[in-house]
Amino acid sequence: MVIWLFVAFLLCETAAAQQYAFQVTFSDKNNTPYSLSSPLVYLSARALARRATQGIAVDSTDLPVNPAYVDSVLTLTGGVFHETSRWLNMCMILLADSSAILHLAGKPFISNIKLVGYYATDLHHRSSNITGTTNPVTTQRTTTSFGSAYYSDTWTQTQMVNGNYLHDNGYQGQGKLIAVLDAGFLSADTHPGFDSMWSSGRMVDTFDFTFRSTNVFTQDGHGEQVLSTMAGYVPGTFVGSAPLAMYALYITEYDPNDQPLELDNMISAAERADSLGADIITESLGYDLFDYPPGSGQDFYTDLDGKTTVAAKAANIATKKGMLFIATAGNDGGGYTSPEGIFWGNHIMTPGDADSALTIGSWDTDINGPASTSGYGPNADSVIKPDVTTLGQEASVFSSTGYTIGSGTSFSTPQIAGWAACLWQANPNATPYQIRQAIIQCASSYTNPGPQIGYGIPDFECTNYALNVKDTPPPFTPAKWVIAAPNPFNNEIKIFVSPNTSQNVNFCLMDMTGKKIASLETYLYTGYNTPITISVPGLPDGVYILQAVSSTQQEVIKLVKN
Repeated sequence: MVIWLFVAFLLCETAAAQQYAFQVTFSDKNNTPYSLSSPLVYLSARALARRATQGIAVDSTDLPVNPAYVDSVLTLTGGVFHETSRWLNMCMILLADSSAILHLAGKPFISNIKLVGYYATDLHHRSSNITGTTNPVTTQRTTTSFGSAYYSDTWTQTQMVNGNYLHDNGYQGQGKLIAVLDAGFLSADTHPGFDSMWSSGRMVDTFDFTFRSTNVFTQDGHGEQVLSTMAGYVPGTFVGSAPLAMYALYITEYDPNDQPLELDNMISAAERADSLGADIITESLGYDLFDYPPGSGQDFYTDLDGKTTVAAKAANIATKKGMLFIATAGNDGGGYTSPEGIFWGNHIMTPGDADSALTIGSWDTDINGPASTSGYGPNADSVIKPDVTTLGQEASVFSSTGYTIGSGTSFSTPQIAGWAACLWQANPNATPYQIRQAIIQCASSYTNPGPQIGYGIPDFECTNYALNVKDTPPPFTPAKWVIAAPNPFNNEIKIFVSPNTSQNVNFCLMDMTGKKIASLETYLYTGYNTPITISVPGLPDGVYILQAVSSTQQEVIKLVKN
């Protein structure tokens, strides 16, 4: 057993108001009262249905922590229960006297103990563990044409990613559940822009993991602004990216300072979202240097390798459970120095470093480029981060009673979460990986990624096409006189031309930026023509355009390389 402590904390500091937070990891789940054969005890029917659609089996990581182990920890230390993580098989406790943790020394069911926070005044003394479940709300899909007058304040951020294409086709997030992790949702229960969400019962769960309360409409208004970019619904004034989705709101942040316990809160919230049956988790919180324990941020960047921090593990495991995890790149584009004198470069933050997270940067329309504050990638393992970017500088958001603008990756991130929900609604059999890859491959700089923009700005019409490509193309029609197959393709494309064509035809294969990949010109005769083959070995995966032009007609075909 490893106990990670500072000696100074073992001097029986017993002031009544203070609390130390410890993470206690268990060695096993032996003798647990829970069973893999009865998952409805700890996973909702909606959660199991999501997994069944994706072929994901329930496994030992889904089993809740053995309650007997938690009880033993509390009894031996006299501590206050904070939370558990079934995915990492651990519990978090609060102690007034840090030396009480030594009572756990040598216990065979404990594999590790780590100090993850200090609070000069009591964080809480609550011990209840609340779990919420719900059934999906469904809304009839309709096809409408929306324009700038309909979106008004949000038209710029909507049009930038071609999100109105999804709304035009009736996909506004109906039936999808988005869990939002933030610092507080002050005024989200009273702002008139959320009336539709409340009146239709689409607010399905709330929990404050910091103070262990169901009241999240307190402390901080940041989450209300984040939520507004998705759930705001006032046609003619402000329309979010997923105005008809369902939402769960979770506080995981502690506003006064940043401490590692907040990463533990994040994984506990992700697990609750999983149990509830959430489809998407979005968080506009990022962590770099911690205020406590002293010096804990000195080498923290090396942990941002996509898999080491608790928050990154939360994102990666959530994805394995069938959820799409969307994370902020953070606003450290200019870098800063901590009060301890530790310089943090212009990096991304965790969990934006996570391998499986769809990480979002911030775009500034005034300079037609990445916002100066948007965090830089790659992560510490040289993986491209952020993945994509959208409007974050002067994005439209709610104020406490009206409408305003806000800047940062906090507001670009949830926009993409909402569009992803609409995209997933349109493609219900897709996996989180497929959704993520379609968004990346259709982005504006897919062939030329950058350190602040990743693969660029998404195009949600393109993503919907990419998720619906067919191996077998339809037969010729007057409008479809050229067919390219297979689609998706690998190293070569075969082009078939209608037998009624007798003319010179130019073919050009381009990437999504318009860069020419290959071209040829040939004369085709009426009657059967031998298929034309374009070989493209080594071409990067992505979405491409094949343009066919003759003297009398032209056709444009979107192709996917994978």
